[in-house]
Amino acid sequence: MTMDWTRLVADLERLLKLRTPPFGMKLFEKAADMEAIPRIRRPKSVHTTDQIVAQAARLGWTVGVTADNLAGAQCRAVIGLGDAKDAEWASGQRMVGVWYATPEDSGPHQAAMHCVPDGQFEAMAVSPLASGRLDPPDIALFYATPGAMMYFINGLQWSGYKRFDWSVVGESACADSWGRALKTREPSLSIPCFAERRYGGVLDDEMLMALPPEHLEKAIKGMEALSKNGLRYPFPQYGIQQDARAGLGVSYEKK
Repeated sequence: MTMDWTRLVADLERLLKLRTPPFGMKLFEKAADMEAIPRIRRPKSVHTTDQIVAQAARLGWTVGVTADNLAGAQCRAVIGLGDAKDAEWASGQRMVGVWYATPEDSGPHQAAMHCVPDGQFEAMAVSPLASGRLDPPDIALFYATPGAMMYFINGLQWSGYKRFDWSVVGESACADSWGRALKTREPSLSIPCFAERRYGGVLDDEMLMALPPEHLEKAIKGMEALSKNGLRYPFPQYGIQQDARAGLGVSYEKK
């Protein structure tokens, strides 16, 4: 798959007014293949995956990790590094009394998470899409406001309409975004969780979209079509006490 990453990123930033650059994530069966990426950075400290993702999104770095770079089984489990999904992980015991009242609550949470199966991959890397260093990445990701996310979804639905159904696992919401997208190969929207905001620098008004990169072109074409109809982001406020017919007529009466 050959894609013009520079153009795709420029189009996304123009249409969605993104504050941070879109980035990619790629899994590697062999750590040596990850380490061969040009200008790859390797962590000197133990991090959460949220921090590694943030280093690509907020700092523009290309970073690669193996299981030993990540803090705890929860981070490893979502991206399938190592053998994280053992009985202790499945029980969610470490989350009892922290996020969930009882083991009967924490175990179902673990089971509800979208995770890459263990045993297939040794390493993962993230990098800004525009760098082209993960050509192609397994998934593309970007942070945006709820309004921008709605507009992006409208673009995806412009042609070949599909209803999207997403879930909220709660804490460990990376399973709703990159975990789900890596596992299912479907667009995956999440409300980032406490850990993503505390350790990954995610802002209060940001949501995260993760999806196979081939969906980007479709969404951009859809947003361009919407823009020609005068439907653009950011959405202009019409006024909560105005007669709505004049505004609606601009878009609908000619149809």
